[in-house]
This record gives sequence, C-alpha cells and structure tokens, in this order.
Amino acid sequence: MAIAVESVAHIRLTVGDIGRSRAFYDKVFGWPVALEVPDDANDETRQRLSFLHGGVIYRVPQGLIGLRPAGSDRFDENRVGLDHLAFSVGSLGELEAAAAHLDSCGVAHEDIKDIGFSYILEFRDPDNIALELTAPK
Repeated sequence: MAIAVESVAHIRLTVGDIGRSRAFYDKVFGWPVALEVPDDANDETRQRLSFLHGGVIYRVPQGLIGLRPAGSDRFDENRVGLDHLAFSVGSLGELEAAAAHLDSCGVAHEDIKDIGFSYILEFRDPDNIALELTAPK
C-alpha cells in the first residue's frame, strides 16, 4: 500500500545569512510571516520555537515555506538534495509581470522560456538556490 499524500505541507530551505535571505524573499515574494521568534520573546517562547533555529516560516497559498540559517555553504543543484523549487503563476502575463518585478528588485533572471507544455522563468536567491516560476499554456 502506498501513502496517499494530499499536498506538500511545507518546505524549509537552509540559508547562509538569514537577514540577507529574508530581505530577498520579502522583497521578491512578499509572503506573510506565519511563524518567527519575536525580538521581545521570553525564554519560554524561545525554547518552544527553538525548532526555527533563528529562521522564519512564511505562509504561501498551499502551505508553508521556511528559511533556516545553516552556515556559509552555497547551494549546488548538482549535489544530492534539492534541484530547484518552482512556483506556479496563473498566466504568461503574470509571468511577464513577475520578470518585470524581478528587474525592479535587481534580481537577475533568465528570459522566459517556452518549454512546450508551459512557460518558465528561472532565477536564484542569494544562496544560489535555483527558483523557477511556471505559467500554463
């Protein structure tokens, strides 16, 4: 018997500098924060939220995306682990608007590509994590 999975509940990315990564994800995506340790948290709250490791969890439409500081190593999709993370948008027009938004944020990206069954827009976060936006045809 196979496990019947309904969706991805959350993904947590390890990052080199949480401040730099938060600035990037806040500027590019603007997701609301679901969970973080407040600056004025008492010891009990810090202990209860210690699983965050000083990171943050964002709420996205279908689940959660977390960032956790983990040192200075750079991402490489050619090592075992994650290849890339892709998010969907509703249309080619939304993908074009996303490319313009990345430009306004100073984020380098590839040109929009037609890959047959959809369009994709590829870019990277400050830790070189490969990100992609996809739009249906």
